[in-house]
Amino acid sequence: MLTKQELQEKIGSGILLDGATGSNLILSGMPRGCCAEQWILNNPDALIALQQKYYQAGSRIIYAPTFQAQPIALEKVGLEKETESVNAQLIALSRKAAPGALIAGDITTLCAFCDTWDPANFDLLVENYRRQIRGLIDGGADLLAAETLVYPQDAEAILTAAELEGAGAAIYSFTMQASGVLFSGTDAGPILKELEDSGAAAVGFNCVAADMMTPYLVSKLRRFVKGPLVCKPNAGNPVIGNDGIAHYDMTVSDFAKIAKDCKDMGARLLGGCCGTTPEHIAALKNI
Repeated sequence: MLTKQELQEKIGSGILLDGATGSNLILSGMPRGCCAEQWILNNPDALIALQQKYYQAGSRIIYAPTFQAQPIALEKVGLEKETESVNAQLIALSRKAAPGALIAGDITTLCAFCDTWDPANFDLLVENYRRQIRGLIDGGADLLAAETLVYPQDAEAILTAAELEGAGAAIYSFTMQASGVLFSGTDAGPILKELEDSGAAAVGFNCVAADMMTPYLVSKLRRFVKGPLVCKPNAGNPVIGNDGIAHYDMTVSDFAKIAKDCKDMGARLLGGCCGTTPEHIAALKNI
């Protein structure tokens, strides 16, 4: 894995991340509510095609589809004993799709499976993340990307697990309100600063609706963050269609305008979350 310094050197004055994975795979036939990691291993061509498009669009950090590849999550499909192997295989798929990109091992909150804010569950979180991170390292991930975090305890557990497993560079992003407050009620700025002080290569937000408030969120967080800031918003707000699938109606040009404002406010790692496509990322190349 890259070191923090090596990753920050590659980021330089800015780098493009990728866009959404899950929402695009659903449009490609992945059933809603399935274990995405298992489906991808059984249908690798859909992922490879999507990530190739992201690379062609300009993404130079590609998130491997390991979002919920922790033992506690994989248990529902009987793959918990294969956690390390599942993560390593998914890293390899992303490497095959975009051999010229940095491949990030994607990690997220476990709040869907336990009360991650409860101190009594901290050891459980660390053990789950350790096994996932070990698989990501074994698979050859260039960095860790902890995203859509909800509670400060999520990040603390991932940070602890990464240190115990000897992981290298890691970036952290939370989902939060436009005011810069986490959904747990905690002000995000001091949390991001603490993570940065603890060795995070970059910090910021994802899974926030891109709108006119997003650049102001960047501005607020920049008061706390000295290093690279992650900005990976959704393509507006979702609308559930008659097909039961969430659709995002923000145009590519509007998304790019908001991203440019975020860049002007100091964001250096630009990408997209729910509802974004390779076309959204391509529109960010020249902003």
